[in-house]
Amino acid sequence: MTSINVEKYKLSDKTAKLTAKDIIPVVQSSDSAETREFLNKIAELLVDYVNIQNDRKEKILDFHHPEDMKKLLTLDIPEDAVTLQQLVKDCAMTLKYQVKTGHPHFFNQLSCGLDVVSMAGEWLTATANTNMFTYEIAPVFILMENVVLSKMRKIIGWDGGDSILAPGGSISNLYAFLAARHKMFPNYKEHGARALPGELVMFTSDQCHYSVKSCAAVCGLGTDNCVMVPSDEHGRLIPAELERLILERKARGQIPFFVNATAGTTVLGAFDPINAVADICEKYNCWFHVDAAWGGGLLLSKKYRHPRFTGIERCDSITWNPHKLMGALLQCSTIHFKEDGLLISCNQMSAEYLFMTDKLYDISYDTGDKVIQCGRHNDIFKLWLQWRSKGTEGFGKHMDHLMELAEYEVKRIKQQSDKFYLIMEPECVNVSFWYIPKRLRGVPHDAKKEQELAKICPIIKSRMMMSGTLMVGYQPDDRRPNFFRSIISSIAVTEADVDFMLNEIDRLGQDL
Repeated sequence: MTSINVEKYKLSDKTAKLTAKDIIPVVQSSDSAETREFLNKIAELLVDYVNIQNDRKEKILDFHHPEDMKKLLTLDIPEDAVTLQQLVKDCAMTLKYQVKTGHPHFFNQLSCGLDVVSMAGEWLTATANTNMFTYEIAPVFILMENVVLSKMRKIIGWDGGDSILAPGGSISNLYAFLAARHKMFPNYKEHGARALPGELVMFTSDQCHYSVKSCAAVCGLGTDNCVMVPSDEHGRLIPAELERLILERKARGQIPFFVNATAGTTVLGAFDPINAVADICEKYNCWFHVDAAWGGGLLLSKKYRHPRFTGIERCDSITWNPHKLMGALLQCSTIHFKEDGLLISCNQMSAEYLFMTDKLYDISYDTGDKVIQCGRHNDIFKLWLQWRSKGTEGFGKHMDHLMELAEYEVKRIKQQSDKFYLIMEPECVNVSFWYIPKRLRGVPHDAKKEQELAKICPIIKSRMMMSGTLMVGYQPDDRRPNFFRSIISSIAVTEADVDFMLNEIDRLGQDL
């Protein structure tokens, strides 16, 4: 075992006793030896942690309940400054008890793994510590953002358009909603609901991310006017049901204006039929948004892009999160629009103290007035650096590798059908299954058995966390009770790790 040894990271006797007032920037020095020693020690700790995360003999977590964890950590904010040595210890203790999301046996989240190049980019980003609202203060990063987002739009299939990086897929979906309403009812920006000719209504799959429904709540439609369209047994939106519900709401005098399709649902990884939804949106003059926050990475794959994204160029907007399937460090979420100019027209407030029109450079490179946030974190550099490290061709092969591992997991589950029950053939890297304990093997599969299998999931999950050997998520959906959902989005995972996951679940469930 190579867990963090808090006592390893010792500063020299002189530096250890100093505080932050004794180093840069309080100490005005171009090369403070004490500053360098402190940062080098932190860097040593971080590099050790990177290596530890990739050690398969290392635990994923050292679990403690909240009240017990409070006793292990010193979390209070003191009146007087602590020493530099204490700060190093604080960092070491934090990593000691943090979940190792880059561990090859962490299959728990949509965003997992640790891309070292993307991480290096995030280190540089933190050091540069600049905002992204004007070219004036972030010239290099603004140009990078233009290049990368333009590249992503071309991959989608558009020649022009506009894009922005936002703080997560939920906010990206919100930007799409705001732009759609502005496009159809441009006077809403000034006059609010008075500018609307009637009651607006939006549509999305019953398997969509909750943030789509949240748009209705946040933006004044009300969740009753976010219509949940039924999905089929594979979790895909049913186009005939979408059209039926649009006609139903039109008959009530409401105005259908926004339809969301999901490309990679959170639980099942399902892809809604894009071309069929696009046809309906064109027929009824609805904005067509695709939430590809999860599945967007497959746009890079020549092998798996179709049929999942066939027709994607027909959508009006698309959310795509590189921090998920592509493995960029959190956070890295993009929203793209087919029509250029909508972002600035929708969100511009022309704050003269920030976005002056008489600057010495081309102010079209200032992004702050395109967004509702004003300030934006620099989320581009880590993605730009990561993409350069792989090349577009290499990124496509990265996506293929993850999908092939999911296919391998499906094969292994089928080969052990006495122990595991595959719920469905996956479209993405979400593999959904039940573990079958010995007492239920050979028992016919029916609703009663599923209820028993569902009770097994939280027990095995708790044993995973207490042992620290594995993390796989479980959840119910609207068709079935609790089931396991493994996610393979870490480039570190191998076929041997997939076998370990299944074997470890079996080991932890031997007595159930």
